[in-house]
Amino acid sequence: MVMSVLEEMRIRSLGVIDDAVVELSPGFTAVTGETGAGKTMVVTSLGLLMGGRADAALVRIGAKNAVVEGRISVLKSSAAILRAEEAGAELDDGTLLISRTVSAEGRSRAHLGGRSVPVGLLAELADDLVAVHGQTDQQGLLKLSRQRQALDRYAGDAVAVPLAKYTGAYRRLRAITTELDQITTRARERAQEADMLRFGLDEIAGVEPRAGEDVELAAEAERLGHAEALASAAAVAHAALAGNPEDPEGIDATTLVAGAHRALEAVRSHDAALGALAGRIGEIGILLGDVAGELAGYADDLDADPLRLAAVEERRASLTTLTRKYGADVAAVLSYAEQSAVRLLELDGDDDRIGELTAERDALRAELGGLAQALTDVRTEAAERFAAAVTAELASLAMPHARVSFAIRQTEDPEGVEVGGRPVAYGPAGCDEVELLLAPHPGAPPRPIAKGASGGELSRVMLAVEVVFAGTDPVPTYLFDEVDAGVGGKAAVEIGRRLAKLAKSAQVVVVTHLPQVAAFADRQLLVEKTNDGSVTRSGVKVLEGEERIRELSRMLAGQEDSETARAHAEELLATARADG
Repeated sequence: MVMSVLEEMRIRSLGVIDDAVVELSPGFTAVTGETGAGKTMVVTSLGLLMGGRADAALVRIGAKNAVVEGRISVLKSSAAILRAEEAGAELDDGTLLISRTVSAEGRSRAHLGGRSVPVGLLAELADDLVAVHGQTDQQGLLKLSRQRQALDRYAGDAVAVPLAKYTGAYRRLRAITTELDQITTRARERAQEADMLRFGLDEIAGVEPRAGEDVELAAEAERLGHAEALASAAAVAHAALAGNPEDPEGIDATTLVAGAHRALEAVRSHDAALGALAGRIGEIGILLGDVAGELAGYADDLDADPLRLAAVEERRASLTTLTRKYGADVAAVLSYAEQSAVRLLELDGDDDRIGELTAERDALRAELGGLAQALTDVRTEAAERFAAAVTAELASLAMPHARVSFAIRQTEDPEGVEVGGRPVAYGPAGCDEVELLLAPHPGAPPRPIAKGASGGELSRVMLAVEVVFAGTDPVPTYLFDEVDAGVGGKAAVEIGRRLAKLAKSAQVVVVTHLPQVAAFADRQLLVEKTNDGSVTRSGVKVLEGEERIRELSRMLAGQEDSETARAHAEELLATARADG
């Protein structure tokens, strides 16, 4: 069952395309047209929708921007939809709308389900929705790293599980090695840092600052510096509240309040309101008495000793020396001291730390060697199955005698990890160099596909690999650009037949110049230019009946009206229908 289908793409101001709609369907769709008509823009457009790199050169000359919009029907439970919904995207009647805009200045914007999203999110979804293969992808398959990735992808969890363990150990080993290098190569800097920390800690310890001491001393200095004024003010206030012994006739607040209280107390039984006020005045009298007592005590306790003031200022100067160097206040100085003590323990413990790290590094290198060997073993087993499956597919692609195999090897390195009793180079994915080999016919030695495969053979190897993936790690939609390059005759017919078989379990879109391939398609789209060299909305159309025969005839002989080509085109269609 196909989990998703790319239903339609609208392309505006992209390359030679002015404004065109590409209507797709489940099954096998072939996109054809004369050279330069813009067929490859279909691949480019889908690449943009799937998060591909934006290039200002793609924007049609004279346009402000290029826009590609796509509509994909999806299952609600698919991983791609769940990820899209996490980003705020919404489905439109069971379909997911994707758009990508590229400005003439090269800026790019992406929208998913009506919501602006990072372009990187489209690339994430692409892994679950579409596999795009063009000439550049075939060249990519020539890289050893891509061949290893292809093998690992085929092997699935058999490689993924030990690879995850290996990667974790590898990262830990890198971290430990980096720390060891830092400790050993920066020994002088670390010694200087330790000396500086010791000096600071000794200076702070000599002063022995106490938390909050600077605030307390500042307040005391302020009080001692104004002792006379404070004592005078307290005395005046006390006299006003409690009277002056030297002036027995003077009137004070306490005496006046007491008189008011006695006057109301005399009549409080006649009026509850006056009684309440009498009570409140009584409270005032008590409060005045308390304040007057505290003022008297304050005056008695006030220390106006200039020697104490000098001692306070001297202590404050010592604390200021620390705060200039180690923090804005005493609290910051104490925090600095605490952190410095911890750091000094680290620096003083370098020798012990070096021993610990060295032991852990050696243990990890041994562990990494074992994990690398396990990876090699599972890759070797998977490579045999993968090679056999691709070889079987090549037999269906008119390469019945071709044999595919993998070479898995390691490179000796004295600084590497021990695998199989010898030190070998290692990296984040293990120690294995994986290379895909092809023997195109019996008697031919297996050679790297970069050297042993022609353009047409490479295309078929690429298709065979993707068909094998379709059986183990399926993608809903496959788009092939010129996968039939360098192929003709019977091989082309076999490619068309194999693509049609793949289309029974997935959506397949192929940009092709071969009628033998196009004839097997369930739907054929023609891309054609107008007289001014652009592709307009009407320039991408579905071919049926007579129109399809005329296009296949053109592809066969370069002439739509050739009777011989027409007969051959009808024969190709009949063969394809018979296979279906």
